Amino acid sequence: MRGRPSEGEPIAQPYLKIPGSDRMRTIPDGLWLHFGGTAEDPYADILCIEACSTYQNLLDKRSRFAPSTVALLAHCPLAWLLAPLQANDTTPRWAIIPFLTATPAAGLTLPVRDLRVLYGLQRDQYDGFARHQVPHPHEYFCPIEALTAHEGHANPAMRSLLRRASAAAAFMVPP
Repeated sequence: MRGRPSEGEPIAQPYLKIPGSDRMRTIPDGLWLHFGGTAEDPYADILCIEACSTYQNLLDKRSRFAPSTVALLAHCPLAWLLAPLQANDTTPRWAIIPFLTATPAAGLTLPVRDLRVLYGLQRDQYDGFARHQVPHPHEYFCPIEALTAHEGHANPAMRSLLRRASAAAAFMVPP
């Protein structure tokens, strides 16, 4: 489910935080959430998209998702949960989250089970990074114009990259 940026009217959007913190928030440029588990043991798998305009910006954003980060929580504000799924679909978002059986009365905070991050880099930084760096297993990179192109989601190379970014891609035969 698309969390950021939200389509339609501006509302509070999901963000990430460290457990126990009410001030330190990470608000990725793009955020997709896959909700799973049960009412007793819910979780979210997430794909973050970060557009990096400078090398320093890349280093800052990479540090937020470094493997040494112990835990992350995904927080979905109540207004976002109650809002329609899309402009042409009035189904509220909460209604398609598998473990929610009634209209929530408060925002939802879930542990992040799996994290993947797609970084968009300026072309010269992308070329240099691809030649000289080794990404962490949860990191994926593309030229920033692939993120900003109107039909970027239809680009076969982008579609292939996103398929490899799925957790199912780690298994010979997905369950």
